Amino acid sequence: MENILKKDIRAVIDEYPEVGRILEEYNIGCAPCSVGSCLVSDVVGVHGLDPQTEATLMYKIEKAVYPDRDIPEPKVDMSKVVPKEINYSPAVKNLVDEHVLIKRLLALIPTITDFVENSATVDKELIMNCIDFIRGYADKFHHMKEEDILFKYVDEKSEIIKVMYEDHVTGRNHVKNVVEGAETGNKAQIKEHLHGYRDLLTQHIKKEDEILYPWIERQMSDRQIGELFQRCSAADASVGEELPKRYEKFIIDLEEKFAKEN
Repeated sequence: MENILKKDIRAVIDEYPEVGRILEEYNIGCAPCSVGSCLVSDVVGVHGLDPQTEATLMYKIEKAVYPDRDIPEPKVDMSKVVPKEINYSPAVKNLVDEHVLIKRLLALIPTITDFVENSATVDKELIMNCIDFIRGYADKFHHMKEEDILFKYVDEKSEIIKVMYEDHVTGRNHVKNVVEGAETGNKAQIKEHLHGYRDLLTQHIKKEDEILYPWIERQMSDRQIGELFQRCSAADASVGEELPKRYEKFIIDLEEKFAKEN
């Protein structure tokens, strides 16, 4: 089993698809991950599973990889398995709350691309306003606090952090292509990359809320948690209160616009 634990999760899932299904059963979404370079041992470790659940998960993975082996099934006392409840520190809770506004734009993307497809010409102003939200709020305001502050509290060379950085880069590439599509009036390009961004960010946010953020906070001292709050608060203060309010109003207006369209 040791050699499996040291393999990239994507390679293991490709060779043993049942492992992907097992991970999904435990709400560990490695199967759809676009990178999949985390080690199997890291995948299990970062989720903070209780010992009972982790033992059962590892048993199932081992059986999927070595079906002919006589592997004793762990005895799990279900009375000791406590449902996982995530308690974020104030600074991280703010990041989670920012995800909510981003997800509201993601939810609108299919409607936006339908509108673009059914219009005689591309509504460039609409697309560029969405891009402004992505660049100004999701990326500069939100992602920069992750990259410049939060991620610095852990080893940035760890696979899970590298995956997050790669997601950010991939998202920016999607945005670049959407802008190009808006400039040239290429509806197909706009749709492809807005949907690509939506799919990417949907999984990315889920990984951060449920896996990455709790994993990082488990490694931080109380002093570091307090320091994180101060640094994130300072970052927010540097852009002022109006920026997040302006982008929230943009999302509200966009939701109302398409509610009327329908």
